[in-house]
Amino acid sequence: MSNKNKNVKIVFSGGSGRFGKVLKKIKSGSNVLYPKKNELNIENLNSIIRYIKKHKPKIFVHMAGLSRPMSIHEKNINKSINLNIIGTANVVLACKKFNIKLVYISTNFVYPGIKGKFKETDPIKPFNNYGWSKLGGEASVQMYKNSLILRTCMTEEPFVHKKAFSDVITNFEYHKKIGEMLFKLLNQKGIINLGGKPQSVHKFAKEKKLYVQKIFAKKIFGKNYPLRQDMNISKLKKILKNK
Repeated sequence: MSNKNKNVKIVFSGGSGRFGKVLKKIKSGSNVLYPKKNELNIENLNSIIRYIKKHKPKIFVHMAGLSRPMSIHEKNINKSINLNIIGTANVVLACKKFNIKLVYISTNFVYPGIKGKFKETDPIKPFNNYGWSKLGGEASVQMYKNSLILRTCMTEEPFVHKKAFSDVITNFEYHKKIGEMLFKLLNQKGIINLGGKPQSVHKFAKEKKLYVQKIFAKKIFGKNYPLRQDMNISKLKKILKNK
């Protein structure tokens, strides 16, 4: 982690989630806080403001929100909007009020998923409601210049599924590795693609799991399903190389 953030107080929303549980085990050298929902509720702007007033963090990493199952974003758009869009806007407003650095955990799903190797400057057009909800969050973060958007692609270790797509190319990386890189990026601003090397989901899963059944998204979802969800991570590599 950058020496600039040694002993700096950092708040992570959504710390009780899958990624948060892994982050808690990483030695960052900072004073890191992981408030529970009853301490910091992103759906309530005053709740966020009260927490910030009390703890006075220098950096706010916003991870809280709704992700899986992906179908929830189609079946319950109210919940998706309230958490991922309005909740994120509340965090932005609170950070702006106290001029706190905001780091937003977004997703590679904001890209169209057609051509692959997406750069941070490429056009964005999500292919599902989860992507749209995260892009809605990004919109409010973009309005606040003291911020960093990390478009991530990550999963639990070990790989939790018994089947994996052989025809979908992505940047999957395990939570621990993403967390280690995250702490090195906190002083950056703008947008950074954060993930592993581009490869099929099946190939990624097979690296640490002996048997994972190979399946094909095209056969399950049809010929129009976006198979190239991978991002260009050259910017990430360049930044980390200089750390």
